Parts: sequence; C-alpha cells; structure tokens
Amino acid sequence: MNKPIRRLAFFAMVLFGVLLVNVTYIQVFQGEALREHPFNGRQYANQLTQPRGPILVGSEEVAFSEPLGEKEDDKYQRKYPAGGLYAHLIGTFPVRGEGIETRQNALLEGSDERLVVRNFIDSITGKEHQGASVELTLSPKAQEAAQAGFEELGKNGAAVALDPETGAVLAAYSNPTFDPNEVSSVTDAEAANKAWTDYEGDENKPLLNRALNERYPPGSTFKLVTAAAALEDGATPESTMDAPETLNLGAPLPNAWGGPCNGGQPDTLAHSIEQSCNTSFANWAIELGADKMTEQAEKFGFNGEDMAIPLPVTGSLYPREEDRNVLGRSGIGQANVESTPLQMAMVAAGIANDGDVMKPYLVDSVKDSDLSEIEGHTPETLSTAVSAKTAEDLTQMMILVTEGAEASGPGGAIPGMQVAGKTGTAETDSGPTHNWFVSFAPADDPQVAVAVVVEHGGGSGGTLAAPIAKRIMEAVIDQ
Repeated sequence: MNKPIRRLAFFAMVLFGVLLVNVTYIQVFQGEALREHPFNGRQYANQLTQPRGPILVGSEEVAFSEPLGEKEDDKYQRKYPAGGLYAHLIGTFPVRGEGIETRQNALLEGSDERLVVRNFIDSITGKEHQGASVELTLSPKAQEAAQAGFEELGKNGAAVALDPETGAVLAAYSNPTFDPNEVSSVTDAEAANKAWTDYEGDENKPLLNRALNERYPPGSTFKLVTAAAALEDGATPESTMDAPETLNLGAPLPNAWGGPCNGGQPDTLAHSIEQSCNTSFANWAIELGADKMTEQAEKFGFNGEDMAIPLPVTGSLYPREEDRNVLGRSGIGQANVESTPLQMAMVAAGIANDGDVMKPYLVDSVKDSDLSEIEGHTPETLSTAVSAKTAEDLTQMMILVTEGAEASGPGGAIPGMQVAGKTGTAETDSGPTHNWFVSFAPADDPQVAVAVVVEHGGGSGGTLAAPIAKRIMEAVIDQ
C-alpha cells in the first residue's frame, strides 16, 4: 500500500471512529431527551392520537382532550374552556413556553414511568390509553376576581394569592393574557403558529407570566422587610426615627405628600408603616446596616436559589448595599431592589403565618385514570423569616394601613373584618409609577395573603392595587 492510500485509509478510519462515538453518544445519553422533546415530530404525532389527562381547578376541567372523529386513529384536540383565565399557568398543547402542560407533560400524556403498569394492563384489556389528571391548588373565584379587577382597571400587572399556612397558590393571574385555544389547533397548525408568533411580537407581552417571572421595584411594600429587620434587632412598634420632610441621599428623598411624617418630630415605626413614611424608613435601613437588611430580606426569600412550583419562578433581588445613599433607598424598596409579585405575596404570607414562609406550590395532586393518587403534596417550610412576636407586631401595624386615622390603604379594607395591608408606589426609569398592595385577611386568622402590582399605573397602591387585592381576599374568604 503506497503512502497516499495509507493516509486516505487512516483518515477514513478516523471519520468512522468519530461517527461511531457520536452515534453512541446520541443513543446512550441523548436518546430519551430526543424522544421526549416537544419538537420530535413522531412523538408529537403519537401524542395527537391519544387523549391527554385533564388539568383541573376544583372540580372543573380547565384543559382536556376532545376527539376530532370516531375512528381509532383519529386525533384529539386540546380544549381550554376558560380561555385566558389560567393561560399562563396551564400553558398550551402542543407545548409552547412554560406551563403545567409542559412541566407535567409525561404524566399528562401517560409516558411517566409511574404509569407503566397501568398502561400495560390497559393494552391487555383493550382499554384506551389515558394520561394522568393534574389538579391545581387554584381557587376559581380568586382567579376570576383577579382577572375582573385588572380588566376593569384596564392596566397591565399581576396578582398572586397564597394560603399562608400551606403555601398553596390560590391565584396567580397575569394581565394581559392570551387564549390557549388560538395556538393549539390540530386541524389548522398554520393558524395556530401564526397566532403564537403574533403573541410573541405583541409589545404588551401577553405571553409573559408577570406573576412569577417579572421583577418590579417593590416600593413601599418592602418597608415590611425593613420594619421586620428593625423589630428583630430589638426595636418595638413605638421605637422612633427621624422622619424629616426630605432626606439627602445623594439626591433629595421626599415623602409622598411633601411634608414630614410626624409634624417634624421623630416618628414611631407603627405610624411610619401606617402613613408609609419614606424618610424614616430610609433612616432605619441606614441605621440597621447592609448586613442586617440583607439577612432579613434573604429570610423572606430574596436572593434565593431558583424555585419551581413546578413552573419556574424568577428570583427576587436585594443586593447587599454598602453605599449609604443606596442602602437608604433600598429600605423603601427602591435603588436595586427587585421583586416578583409572588415574592411579595410570600412576605405577606410569612407575616400572616407567625413568621414561617411556606414554599409555594401549584399542583395539589396527580391522579391515575382510576383516581388513585400518584403524587400528592406535603407543605414545606421555606424559612422562618421572623419570630412570632415580630409577626404579631407587624400584623398590628399593617392593620393601621387599612384602618388607621392616617391610613394609606383604606381601599383594601373589608367591612366587618380586620385586614392587614401595606401600600407601595414604586418609581421607575421606564414610565409612570408601579402601584402595589400586599395584604392578608382576616388579620386574626389569616386565610389568604395577596400581592397585587399594577404596572405603570401612575397612581397610588392604595387606590389602584388595593381594590383588586380586596376583591381577591373576599373571593377566597367567601367561598
């Protein structure tokens, strides 16, 4: 064999070796992922000929499969009777973006290993293949109240409601929303793809789950965290702090009404919460310092690891600030503080739950087609943010926000019931203010904790967000 032929043979052997290694890698390490990939055409075609399990809210099926014909190999169409009400949470099939349809796909389509035995028995007995059903923790009335509140207001934003004792997500609504039926057509895939593309290009971002994945400056709702740090550090609701008309933090920091908070005298912690005093809380943050402020924020869940409920949740941020001016502004939820609505609902829920922050969860149970439970949920404590005594002090101060003589959030009050609340109006670099309200009720026996943010509302949290929060709280308590 001459030299050129030897080189050619060696080169061919190298190529063959590379090909062999690549094929082995794909078969051994990527085979399952490729089989399960949502863009696997064969996988998708198989899924269309089998009914997926339903997704339920209460006893209502909010996603189910409907046959398009009577033949055995006819396809199934996924239906979403509630339109956009649960769209960001349940997602779509074909799976696009995040949602229960994506996160629980193996269970819904029946390929999860926990369904293997039942599928085998069904194949022997000739029964139709059926995926598992997924029951969510949501309250239909609370979700509807959130949607109605935003649609009547005509603003973008989000609302989250939690069961403070368990962490169950009772509502998580994001406005604007989208209709999953428009992007799920089996018979007209081209129209479905166009509808999805149109949603993606919409400047109002209807596909964005603002409740879980959008961060906003929390504004004065963050004063609850600062107050918690002060109380844990030994302060009481009657402890005072200088509360002038403006505070020099590089640039003047005024109060919302342009005057001092207590007639020019040092203001109590309780009154500063009631009136939402900027200057006193900026002073509290500076006095507590970066370490204590950061530690308290992290106990409520800021700066935490990525979380899934099982939908992915964007982390909220409280950067450790050494600069006095930035630290002071961080104490009122400005500067570099960013929070999702879910995170602020967790703050309210932690206070409502005697200081324990529960890990939020959206799936209550997964059941086989014979209704046997495959997967349940046991509530988990995420952290102990404050002591029970601090939680009680914060609760009493928050009641002043809805009932006090100088209450900043009376719009969140419910007649005949004490509501603990906190307003927030956050300055932004991108337009009018964001407007917040966080709350829980009844204050002496909390059943629901809520956070509402009205995106670029341009008003106050007490007038724009509090009425929506009130509506959600009433929906949970009255059901």
